[in-house]
Amino acid sequence: MLLDSQNLFSLNQTINSGVNDSTYTIKFGKGDVSYLPIHMQPLADFINTQSIVVKFITAVDEEFTEPVELAQFSVAKEDLVAGKAFPVAHLPKGNLGYMKLTYTATLDDGADAETQGKILAGIVPAIDTVYEE
Repeated sequence: MLLDSQNLFSLNQTINSGVNDSTYTIKFGKGDVSYLPIHMQPLADFINTQSIVVKFITAVDEEFTEPVELAQFSVAKEDLVAGKAFPVAHLPKGNLGYMKLTYTATLDDGADAETQGKILAGIVPAIDTVYEE
């Protein structure tokens, strides 16, 4: 897997309760980028977390004055452990020029706002596959 610092949404980003914007925004320019795959994985276990919802947000400007949600998916508790990858085959269609992710954690009942989870997310040239005999 190859990661490029200019194609990262998150690098060791802590995700807590509420909506967390990705640390970085990627400027693509307007046009179709839906062929690009994304590698995502927790770098630290998510504690007291039922799931996180990841949303793909795009806009025509870097300030996201008129954000458009392109797609979303949920990652379950059992997948929120350090090192377990949840790759995304391709970005959703509809890029307006700039893109970021948002993460919303659903916490266990009675848990405080801290999840202790950290995440890595970025554009990669191809999705790694695991060889098994």
